[in-house]
Amino acid sequence: MQIDWTTFVLEVINFLALVWILKRFLYRPVLDVLARRRAAVERDLATAQAGKARAAALQAQFEQRLADWEKEKLALRATLDTELAGARERQLQALQTRLADEQARQSAREAHRQADLRQELENQAIANAARFAAVLLTRVADAALEARLLDLLLDDLARLPPEQTAGVRATVDTASVPGKVASAFPLADVQRARLAEALANALGQPVELAFSEDATLVAGLRVTVGAWQLKANLADELAFFANGANHGE
Repeated sequence: MQIDWTTFVLEVINFLALVWILKRFLYRPVLDVLARRRAAVERDLATAQAGKARAAALQAQFEQRLADWEKEKLALRATLDTELAGARERQLQALQTRLADEQARQSAREAHRQADLRQELENQAIANAARFAAVLLTRVADAALEARLLDLLLDDLARLPPEQTAGVRATVDTASVPGKVASAFPLADVQRARLAEALANALGQPVELAFSEDATLVAGLRVTVGAWQLKANLADELAFFANGANHGE
């Protein structure tokens, strides 16, 4: 097989252009979003630190007042020390509890925001990758690629485990339900015969097949016999990939 260097060079240029477009219009905006998110987090943390500093200042002021009261009321020092120490301990514990609760709520909110952001970015990246993959695969799809996909489908049929083969035979009645074969490109007679033979071996009996072309498959085949369906085409694989992105898989 000879290599068409002109086509090869053009494909390399197309690929480099695609990488440049991704870097310019996808990667940089994502970095900007992350930077804005990081700045918001830092502002929230600064606010929390300021609140903590104010609490510390209030605590210091309260302790100073206690010291002044002790100097002014020497006669009641023992009683006041006991009462004020208890009040101070309770207030400090309550303050610490409130601060801990607020920090826990802030941490939980921030963790939730970060998780949502990561999930959103992952879904966007996978969806964009699916679209770019669809464009690229459409450009390289041809009858040769479809022939390779047919070989893979026939290989999968030959490797079906016995228990799966028995289950398929029990649910498919080939005598009453003809099979349907859709392909992106027309299948040669030899390819149709190979597929019919492989299905007959898998089902344990011959099956009548109706062949048709469906360009939306991009490349490959979709075989339907009753409720049983075999997919070996680019369209179904890309759809599965995109659905995985939408469900966060």
